[in-house]
Amino acid sequence: MSSDVVTLEVADHIAVATLNRPPVNAVNAEMRDRLIEIFDEATDRDDIRVVVLTAQGKVFCAGADLKQRPDPRVPGQYWRHNRVTRETGNAMRECAKPIICAVNGAALGAGFGLMASSDIMMASENAVFGMPEIDVGLAGGAAMIRELFGKSWTRRLMFTGDRIPAAELYRLGVIDSVWPENELLPEAMKMAARIASKSPLGIKYAKNSCNFVELMPPRDAYRFEQNFTYELSKTEDAKEARMAQLEKRKPVFKGR
Repeated sequence: MSSDVVTLEVADHIAVATLNRPPVNAVNAEMRDRLIEIFDEATDRDDIRVVVLTAQGKVFCAGADLKQRPDPRVPGQYWRHNRVTRETGNAMRECAKPIICAVNGAALGAGFGLMASSDIMMASENAVFGMPEIDVGLAGGAAMIRELFGKSWTRRLMFTGDRIPAAELYRLGVIDSVWPENELLPEAMKMAARIASKSPLGIKYAKNSCNFVELMPPRDAYRFEQNFTYELSKTEDAKEARMAQLEKRKPVFKGR
C-alpha cells in the first residue's frame, strides 16, 4: 500500500510509514489525510503491532507547506485547515499501536509536531528540532513543545525559533537516542521488533494507560492502571505469557 506523499510497508507486524514529499517533506493537505488514514487503519489491522515513522531524503519534515496556507477571506477555510492539522496529531496519539519516530533530519514546525505526537523518538546525529513559527509571521505549537519541555525552554523555543540539535535533546531526556544517520532506521526497526514480540493486547493497554494517566493525579492513575491489569489478566495472551515464562520458551501471542 502506498501513495505519492507517504509510503507504507508492512512486514513481521511492523509498519514503516515514510514521508515522501522531496526535498523537505513539507506537510500538505494530502499528507495530513494520508497520515490520518494510516494511523486509523493501524489500530484495526492485526498485521500491524507497531509503526515506525520516518522520511525520505536528508530532511525529516521542514514544516507545513506555506503554499497551501488557508485564505482567511474564504469562509470556513482557515477553520477546516486548522481542524485537520490537529487531527493528524490526534490520530497518532489515539492510534492503539505504538509509534516510533525515526527523525533522520530537520524536524521543524509541523515536523516537530509529528515527532512530539509519537511515542518513542529517535534521531540521527544531524537532526535538529524547532518550532520556527515566528520566522514566517505565525505563532503556534506551544502545546506540543510544553509536552516535552519545561516552562523556560518552551518559551525560549517559541520566542526565538531556535533549532536544537539532537544531541542536546538527548541530554535533556527529550528523545530516546541518537545514532549515525545510516544506523538510525536499523536501530528503530530493532526497537520495533522488540515491541512487536510482546502481547498485542498488553501493548494496547500500555499505550492507553500512558495516554490517560498523564492527565490524572497519581491516586486515580494507579487505580486506572490496575483496572486495565485486571482486564488484561483474563485474556489468552496473558495466560500464554505466564505459561511461556514457566516453560522457559518464547511466547506465541494471538492478540486475544
